[in-house]
Amino acid sequence: MSSDNPRFATPSALEGAAVDAAILTRHSMRAYLPRPVERPVIEDLLRVASFAPSGTNTQPWQVHVLTGAAKARLSDRITAAYLDPAQNAAHQEEYAYYPEQWKSPYIDRRRKVGWDLYGLLDIAKTDKARMQQQHGRNYEFFDAPVGLIFSIDRVMQQGSWLDYGMFLQNIMVAARARGLHTCPQAAFTQFHRLIADELQFAPEQMLVCGMALGYADPQAIENSLVTERVPVAEFTRFYE
Repeated sequence: MSSDNPRFATPSALEGAAVDAAILTRHSMRAYLPRPVERPVIEDLLRVASFAPSGTNTQPWQVHVLTGAAKARLSDRITAAYLDPAQNAAHQEEYAYYPEQWKSPYIDRRRKVGWDLYGLLDIAKTDKARMQQQHGRNYEFFDAPVGLIFSIDRVMQQGSWLDYGMFLQNIMVAARARGLHTCPQAAFTQFHRLIADELQFAPEQMLVCGMALGYADPQAIENSLVTERVPVAEFTRFYE
């Protein structure tokens, strides 16, 4: 095998720094500029992301890209159901994203990021109406020009969902390499039946999550939120 095969080449310091920068500057952005993202950019981003590893190369991801009127139709349907108490109550998640019983430190981190975001937006803890309004912005993809919906075949098991996470991370990192931002969104899972109907899912398709994609609005206060990260020493053990 040739020694100049790029698979075995050591990245230059500049290339390594670029990868690190894409990872470190990835944050969930909740406000976007109206600037469109051209289809060739989306296609290239997904092509790169598809090199994520998957068990025995199963590649379990299925991507639905929404822009323009198609994105507006889906957002309108979900928003109407979300704002109607009776309809909202009739829609339940198909799988549990979060634990049924929370414990520390996870519940503490969850509460902190929530109150940090609401603090930036000047939403008081008692202001349920504004909390609902802010959560509802999920279903508009936070005004991003591109909405991504991800599905998986129902026969696939937990390992394939791990593979899917690596694919999603690749999308978010590749987006940063192109000056774009994202926000992965589990909020869509509550309305999986509406999404399946609108996008004409085959019966074997199951919703995984959604994601906003676009150029983040640098003036939006919510985009200044930076979540804390636990030091390596706190979550790692070394064995020699």
